[in-house]
Amino acid sequence: MKDQQGTVIYVGKAKSLKKRVQTYFQNSAAHPQKIKKMVANINDFYVLHTDTEFEAFLLECKLIKELKPLFNKKMKSHLPYSYIAIKMDRPYRKISIASEKSEGRGMIYFGPYTSMIYVRKAIENLKDYFKINCLQPLKGSPCLNYTLGKCNGLCLGGAGIEQYNRIVEMFISFLQGSDNEILDELEQKMNHASEEYQFEEAAKYRNYMKSFSILLYKENMIQFTEGNKNIAVVERIDDRTLKLFLIKGHKVIFSKEYLPEKFSQFSEEIRDMILNSFQQTEKRKSVVIGKEELDEAQIIYSYLNGGNARYIVILEEWLDGSEDKKLDIAIDDLLND
Repeated sequence: MKDQQGTVIYVGKAKSLKKRVQTYFQNSAAHPQKIKKMVANINDFYVLHTDTEFEAFLLECKLIKELKPLFNKKMKSHLPYSYIAIKMDRPYRKISIASEKSEGRGMIYFGPYTSMIYVRKAIENLKDYFKINCLQPLKGSPCLNYTLGKCNGLCLGGAGIEQYNRIVEMFISFLQGSDNEILDELEQKMNHASEEYQFEEAAKYRNYMKSFSILLYKENMIQFTEGNKNIAVVERIDDRTLKLFLIKGHKVIFSKEYLPEKFSQFSEEIRDMILNSFQQTEKRKSVVIGKEELDEAQIIYSYLNGGNARYIVILEEWLDGSEDKKLDIAIDDLLND
């Protein structure tokens, strides 16, 4: 959407642009003030068509970052990015929220997360569930929360420190994807509470699970993308056409349409394109997902796990020519599944 000076003031996407645009001009009395102001400034529309919803998400993200339209910024929730920071080189593992990663040693970071509110709530839930909400760690005398049953005794030192550190290390393993004991235990307690008609208690466990699962999803997405995988994806556009995407890390490096009935003609071309595209990229350079890369990484991860497309991971050993047959079989399965 452009104003009278031709400046782009808003970028949006929709499967039906007509219906989407109509919503801005109908029931105007119910619109918030920022929508009314945007509509009053619209002078022209510029439309870009994409073959797939996936491409529309990526294009919208790219244009908003490049053009920085006024009303996209106004409508976006201004929640700061945040990291979970755990300081390991002290008597107890201190958990905090950070807006940036520091270069200091002895720190473990998870994130970035797009909502500090979710992160803060998850940490509060962790401390509440495991009763490690100590107000004055290592003070030598009980804090108020200890007397209320909300602190395991970190304030007293001794065995309380060891127990506290075990809980934090289990939380670290959970975020690293190597231990789901927290979710399994919460699910059992939620189900048991429901069976005993303790619905308020069950709802509490459900909320704990939800907040921890949000963090785990984000970490899985980041770890998947930072794995710097070579990914070939196909999505059916219609009965006659498939589209091939080649993805490296958080970027689409190639895309092209193919007709299924002519795959036999193009299989060698697709194979060469996969080899050339992934061999030309810096294979040994790791991908680091920070604030700038997070949106694209999340779009790609959601797309690959959304069920609209099929994909394969192209292993590094397939790219050096020593595993030609395995590569051919994988491509054939991808295109003809």
